[in-house]
Amino acid sequence: MDELTDQQQAVELLQQLGLKEYEARAFVALSRLPRGTAKDISEISEVPRTRVYDAIRVLETKGLVEVQHSNPQQFRSVSFAEATETLRDEYESRTELLHETLQDLEPANFDSDAGTAHEVWALSGNVPITNRAHQLLDEAENELVFVIGHDSVVTDTLFDSLKAAQQRGVTIIVGTISGTLRERVQDRLPNAEVFVSGLEWLSGAALTDDETEISRILLVDRSTILVSSFHEAETGERSHEQAVFGRGFDNGLVAIVRRLMATGLVPLDDPGTAGSDRS
Repeated sequence: MDELTDQQQAVELLQQLGLKEYEARAFVALSRLPRGTAKDISEISEVPRTRVYDAIRVLETKGLVEVQHSNPQQFRSVSFAEATETLRDEYESRTELLHETLQDLEPANFDSDAGTAHEVWALSGNVPITNRAHQLLDEAENELVFVIGHDSVVTDTLFDSLKAAQQRGVTIIVGTISGTLRERVQDRLPNAEVFVSGLEWLSGAALTDDETEISRILLVDRSTILVSSFHEAETGERSHEQAVFGRGFDNGLVAIVRRLMATGLVPLDDPGTAGSDRS
């Protein structure tokens, strides 16, 4: 199967999974690039540039695209595995074939001088954010610090991922918003260090005019960070979840969150403290 046929099949499968033609073509174009501007996407996908932004907004809402708010804005697709997992959760069909088809695409012969360090990306939607969190848990090699800001984050799947990390020898430190939740987590993860977080701003209720609540803060191997939040509606339902994601030990976002998270840890366990006995 040649490249053109693979590309056409990927577009058709994405349409069968609910995307409109321009959305599918924009996503396939981004799958062939490490990242791209609206102009880049338009050139490769043949989607009119004026329509690229509309397509990207839909793809971001579905959790298939990440946005870097630079000038000009940069976009990139989530990984093939992450995209298909998100679509499987939503549509539960044809996603495996889509994954295989995307993998068969040849990389575009396109110059990019962008590096991989010092990156901060936006991610949107509960399903893709949860998938990204579990992906990071699976990638951990040395240490995981997970501050739980909302009970909805606590699932059997989360405990399974944390237990799997423990079995690989990863140090697990979990912060909770209450003593009751701490006991629940400690019961499921007896070998983890679990504490009640000192970060009072996790809940918007701590601030008079701010209804934003932090869903989760995840620090992996002291170099990768995921922070997600939502608004609590009057009905008690959660609004659309948003997140920022960054990698790189010197990344400013990572450095700031590491220090903030340390306010809930005893000095010995501060992941950013040079004197800590954790390596």
